[in-house]
Amino acid sequence: MTDDLHKLRHSAAHVLAQAVKRLWPKTKLAIGPPIEEGFYYDLEPETPLTEEDLPKIEAEIEKIIKADFPFVRSEMTKPEAESYFKEQGERFKLEIIQGIPDSSVSIYTDGDFTDLCEGPHLNRTGELKAVKLLSLAGAYWRGSEKNPMLTRIYGTAFFDKKTLDEFLTTREEAKKRDHRKLGVALKLFSIFEEAGAGFVFYQPRGATLRHLIEDYSRKQHAARGYQPVITPHVIRSNVWIRSGHYEHYKPNMYIFKTEDEQEWGVKPMNCPGHILIYQSSLRSYREFPLRLFELGTVYRNEKSGVLHGLLRVRGFTQDDAHIFCRLNQLESELTGILEFVKEVFKDFGFAEYKVEMSTRPPEFLGNEEQWKKAEEILERVLKESKIPYELSPGSGAFYGPKIDVHVKDSIGRYWQCATAQLDFVLPQRFNLKYAEDDGTEAAPVMIHRAIFGSIERFIGTLIEHHGGAFPAWLAPVQAVVIPISEDQAVYAREVREELVKSGVRVELDDRKETMQSRIRDAQLSQIPYMLVVGKREAQAAQVAVRARREGDLGAMALADFTARLAREIEEKR
Repeated sequence: MTDDLHKLRHSAAHVLAQAVKRLWPKTKLAIGPPIEEGFYYDLEPETPLTEEDLPKIEAEIEKIIKADFPFVRSEMTKPEAESYFKEQGERFKLEIIQGIPDSSVSIYTDGDFTDLCEGPHLNRTGELKAVKLLSLAGAYWRGSEKNPMLTRIYGTAFFDKKTLDEFLTTREEAKKRDHRKLGVALKLFSIFEEAGAGFVFYQPRGATLRHLIEDYSRKQHAARGYQPVITPHVIRSNVWIRSGHYEHYKPNMYIFKTEDEQEWGVKPMNCPGHILIYQSSLRSYREFPLRLFELGTVYRNEKSGVLHGLLRVRGFTQDDAHIFCRLNQLESELTGILEFVKEVFKDFGFAEYKVEMSTRPPEFLGNEEQWKKAEEILERVLKESKIPYELSPGSGAFYGPKIDVHVKDSIGRYWQCATAQLDFVLPQRFNLKYAEDDGTEAAPVMIHRAIFGSIERFIGTLIEHHGGAFPAWLAPVQAVVIPISEDQAVYAREVREELVKSGVRVELDDRKETMQSRIRDAQLSQIPYMLVVGKREAQAAQVAVRARREGDLGAMALADFTARLAREIEEKR
């Protein structure tokens, strides 16, 4: 987000709060920041608000915009500000002020409204040209379930109405592609509250899709010299203490004790398990780079408020790999990872992506010199690969800086998938060694990397990117055979059996429904091909082919259809 857009949306959030206070004066205000797609304001209304109230609030926002009030910045000492907001009954603002270390705070006023705010803002409310409120949600104050539940009003703002209209059109298209709705409609997956939010149950079609992705991943890794490993889901806590996860990640872990008072941790990451496998043998430089790969399922105790379909879950599988190598092998390995990422995303239909490099966070393991060296290596690889990237200061993992790849979907949204993290720290914490060519011992360097990131998140991304209409090579069901009447039932079964022998994922729909109804159901299920068989097709040993996108393709021999499908699969169209 540019500085100007940040300022615009910050101002819109301020005006939103002003409008709500005008309509419901006893409302208590919390915070109202700009965000990637707009802004929001958290507040505690005097009466519950609903979606039906949004047009009324928008109308009040328009009045404030037309009034063209100037945004006036001023400062108060902390005691003055505490006195003012206490008198206004703004208990959340009072709590914010008490947490500010400075001796004074900044205040912004426009018209009859004053708010505690860092700014910056526009010069006047009249500079807001295109504001739209989007939705309501609940949000705990300061993100803690122990605090009051507030009402969060989401909105967006742009510099002109045309851009706003384009955004709203894209947003409507995104609603149609929502993987949570399509996942149910296409019978891909379920999340059962009684079993626990954030845990995914794959229906047969969803499991087929997942197996296709996993089989693809295994083949691609094998072709690039990765060796498969499998590690346990539960490991004693002393391993997590040694790795640093216990200290830096414990709130997100499932920790429990057994009857013998031993403490265990359900793995939130696969890296310590791969490190233990590395330690199980004496290692030589001749084995390097040693690439260990696992489709490893991990579990993270995410807060319920952040769970979101497949995109944010508590149990998920990573296409996780850890590369142990010499220092002078790092750059070629990282370059290879970036090329791997590019090839994979092309196969899945993603033509564009952006790259982000994250540097040392405030809390980190190791020393600053190691981090500096690691960050220099990552930057050098990106520059030599001629890959444009953005810096994300302070967002690295606690053990090392990282490169994240965000793929662009068919309606212009970006999704974080692949990651490569450079780590000098964990090999030292576990005292990893290998024998150099001169017989001396040295510590390897470690790369943590995933291509899809999380299989669950990647499936959610794929559903939204393709709108559920997967290309034939990925479609859980590639074709459905539809007999026109019961007289063709035997021939329809023979067609299905032949297709199964050819490796086609095919279903037979011989329900006592009209042919048009069954074709419509197949279309809604996003099945790439419908093979209609009537008396004429049965006599000619053919199938009438109807494609999901192209419509009626006419009658053809079954061998011609399977050849067509095979070409489409091979080309990953």
